[in-house]
Amino acid sequence: MRLATPPRRGPRLTHAGLTLIELIVAIAVAAILFTWAIPSFQRFTARNEVAAEVMRIRTALALARNTAVTRRRVIAVCPIASMSATKCEKYDWSLPIAIIDGHATAGDLTGVEVLKVLEPSGGPSVTFNRDYPVRFQSTGWSRGHNGTFGICTLTGLAANIVLSGQGNITSKESSC
Repeated sequence: MRLATPPRRGPRLTHAGLTLIELIVAIAVAAILFTWAIPSFQRFTARNEVAAEVMRIRTALALARNTAVTRRRVIAVCPIASMSATKCEKYDWSLPIAIIDGHATAGDLTGVEVLKVLEPSGGPSVTFNRDYPVRFQSTGWSRGHNGTFGICTLTGLAANIVLSGQGNITSKESSC
């Protein structure tokens, strides 16, 4: 004969979960973190946009200069609205940048060969303080076609790229 075992007397099994106070505290901590993290992330993104545009402009200018020296010919750099464009867009360097074999006199692209096109990042606005294409001579100099590129985001972060008459490129942070 079996003896009956007495019912077990121990802690009751309960459902594990959050109390209302714990939930409110967790939401408050998350809200504080988001209000701190979102502006930092936006600044980070804006800095990266400016850096990408600086790199694109510097790459286009360096590639054009090297091509001019290598081919011993004049190479021009200017923004274009599309691959079928017949003129340079003189003021909006946020557009694709074309590297052109030839002078591109007065921004005219008829009869010249487009060597390469660098696509824009779609971020900040880019301007040049001259109204003609940048030209590099066969010596690598840009004498007479030098100037300053201004890169500016909507948040106010900016950079300048300076092209000297000798074809040297420098960049620095600035304000819009």
